Amino acid sequence: MSRVGKVPVSLTHGAKVEISGLNVKVHGAKGSLEKGLAGDITIEQKGETVVVKPLNDTNAAKAMWGTARSIINSMVKGVTVGFSEELEVNGVGYRAAIKGKYLNLTLGKSHNTKIEIPEGIKVETPKQNIITLESINKEKLGEFIAVVKRQRPPEPYKGKGIKRKGEYVQRKEGKKG
Repeated sequence: MSRVGKVPVSLTHGAKVEISGLNVKVHGAKGSLEKGLAGDITIEQKGETVVVKPLNDTNAAKAMWGTARSIINSMVKGVTVGFSEELEVNGVGYRAAIKGKYLNLTLGKSHNTKIEIPEGIKVETPKQNIITLESINKEKLGEFIAVVKRQRPPEPYKGKGIKRKGEYVQRKEGKKG
């Protein structure tokens, strides 16, 4: 039984939800999001909360119960508070800069890496080795962070690469002479 699905989603800070079948639209101070969900579930609004319930007792229905509730909760949090992440670029000569609608990364390759910034994501580089990302859509933000980190994942010997702020990279000992 889903423990996540049992908890209703509270509509805080003036978030408004429109539900039509399994399509959910959430409006808030920062913007609006829309998502179509699937599975054997029902979604209904009761006052200032949104409740997700499974239609039957199958494993697929129970799995979507908690997943749908979590997605709706992230949508409500996104349009009211928003999501932000900070990435660190570690390494000698490694740096990040914004050029137009591209994130320009210098990562010790023969060429600079240009990544187009998707719509709905705000990217800033307050320092050469810090990238701050903000968005109302948690899914898009996570996908963009994965694309950026994939350009140079942190390596275990010197810790060079791109990682989330506070992420622990297990270090290895080098060769012994």
